[in-house]
Amino acid sequence: MSLTAQLVLKSGEVFYGDAPAHQDPLSFGEVVFTTGMVGYVEALTDPSYAGQILVFTYPLIGNYGVSDAETWEASKIHVRGAIFSELSPHYSNHAAKYSLNQWLRDQRIPYLTGVDTRALTKCLREKGVEAGAITPLNAKLDHFENFDQINWVEEVSIKEPQYYGEGEKLIIAIDCGMKENILRSLCQYPIRIKRVPFDYDFTKAEYDGVFISNGLGDPLRCEKTTHVIRKAMIQHKPIFGICLGTQLMALAAGANTYKLTFGHRSHNQPCLYLPTNRCYLTSQNHGYAIDETSLPADWRITFRNLNDQSVAGIEHCSLPFFSVQFHPEAAPGPEDTQWLFRKFFDLIKSK
Repeated sequence: MSLTAQLVLKSGEVFYGDAPAHQDPLSFGEVVFTTGMVGYVEALTDPSYAGQILVFTYPLIGNYGVSDAETWEASKIHVRGAIFSELSPHYSNHAAKYSLNQWLRDQRIPYLTGVDTRALTKCLREKGVEAGAITPLNAKLDHFENFDQINWVEEVSIKEPQYYGEGEKLIIAIDCGMKENILRSLCQYPIRIKRVPFDYDFTKAEYDGVFISNGLGDPLRCEKTTHVIRKAMIQHKPIFGICLGTQLMALAAGANTYKLTFGHRSHNQPCLYLPTNRCYLTSQNHGYAIDETSLPADWRITFRNLNDQSVAGIEHCSLPFFSVQFHPEAAPGPEDTQWLFRKFFDLIKSK
C-alpha cells in the first residue's frame, strides 16, 4: 500500500510522489542527485552519502535487484532517503537476493517513487544542493537541518584499528568513510593494511605508506585528520588520497577548498590527465573541490574535470604525494584509472 507524499526543499519547492505506508513520516537530508544508470546498490551503501537524500536521475531503478553484501560499499545503506521516477517491483539477475524496494524496507530507508526527477534535477542544478525532507502530504516544516555544521567523517569512520592483507610493506589507511571496494583494490597487492579512525595519530609508528580515503562533508571540519596528514608529510613516505582524501591532502599542504554548487555525482565524469593529455572516464561523488589558486608552488595539478575545469588530481613536484578527486576503485565502473593503485604500490615498493 502506498500514500501520496512529498519532498520539500528548503527553498520552498515541493515535489510529489508515492511513499510506502509503512515508512517513517518524516526524514531530513541534504538533497543531491546522481546520474549513474547502474550502481544503485553501491551508491546507497556508500558512506559518502550519509545524511543525504539521493535523487536518481535515471528513469528506471531496481531492475537487476540487490546482490548479497559482498558487493556493497558498507554493511548498511547510508543515505537518509531515496527519490525515484520509477522503482521496478521486479528484477532479473542470477545474483540478486531480493528487490530494491524490499531492501529499502528492510533497512528502514524512506523513499518516494513517481517523482518528476527531471524537474527536480533541473531545480537542483539551478539552485544548488538543498536541505530537504520527505514528508506526508501537505506537512508544514518550520526548520531544516544545517548539514554543513556536522562532522560527518566522525559519524562514519571506524572506532578502532582493523587489519587486512599480507606482505612485507605496511600502509596506514585513514578511514574518513572508506568504501569497501577501496580495500578490495588495495588488497590485490602484497601489502598489509592498517585501517585507522579519522583522528588516529600513527606518525610515531612504523609504516611504509599512507592512504587517505573518500568521505563526506566539509573538509575544513576534519582538522584532526589534516593535522595528522601534515605530520606524515614531514616523513616523506608515499601518500595517496581519493576524493575527500584529495581535499585533505590539499589542506595539509596549505591550499584551500570550496563547496561546489551541486557537486559531482555520476559514473561518467571526464577527467583530463595533464601529463599525457589523455581523457579518462571517472566515477565521482563529492561536494567540495580544491581552490587551485591557493595550491603551493611545489604542487601541481595532474587531473582536470572537463565538465567544469575544476581540479580533479594533484601531486607534489618532488615528493611521493598524489591524490585524485574521483574513484579509481569504482564499482560497477568505469575502471579506467585502476592503474593509480599500482602507482601507489610501486612507490611503496621502491622505498
